[in-house]
Amino acid sequence: MSVTASQVAQLRKMTDCGMRDCKKALDECGGDIDKAVEWLRKKGLSSAASKSNRSTNAGRVFSYIHSTGTVGVLLELACETDFVANTEQFQELGKNLCMHVCATSPAALKREDIPAELVEKEKEIMREQMKDSLEGKSEEMQEKIITGKMNRFYKENALMEQMYVKDDKKSIEDVIKEGIATLKENITLNRFQRFQIGA
Repeated sequence: MSVTASQVAQLRKMTDCGMRDCKKALDECGGDIDKAVEWLRKKGLSSAASKSNRSTNAGRVFSYIHSTGTVGVLLELACETDFVANTEQFQELGKNLCMHVCATSPAALKREDIPAELVEKEKEIMREQMKDSLEGKSEEMQEKIITGKMNRFYKENALMEQMYVKDDKKSIEDVIKEGIATLKENITLNRFQRFQIGA
């Protein structure tokens, strides 16, 4: 199926990508606009990886207080320039990440930051819960099963691995990579703190 100039123009308007990229995306996706948008997004995400080693010395500290006044979040989101830090997209990303942290209460930013005692306690609970099903299995097999269960634990407790509350098909890492692709600068989520009355 040949791609028309109007389809290319429509895709360009939707994605703000170059004409050549839009034409290629439509050719790759048989003229399907939605698939072409996804194709370009994936292409953008792959270019985000090349920006990940660039230093992020600008950015903003974002805050969010829940309407009840009992939960609040402070979060540091960094980028390369003040120009990007002041854009509406960057501001929105920071606010959305704060609201996500408020809703999900992650234990740490990354899995390696989760306190060792919490990890060990979780493994102990899992072994106890699965005592019957693990019985008779080799030590290696038991470790594999526990590792699989722990991966689920990390996805629930490490912020970067959590599924985004606004779109459960994306992780927080994916959301940040999309921000990098859109804003054409490296973006890093450096730290956060969640405060809750009585916690």
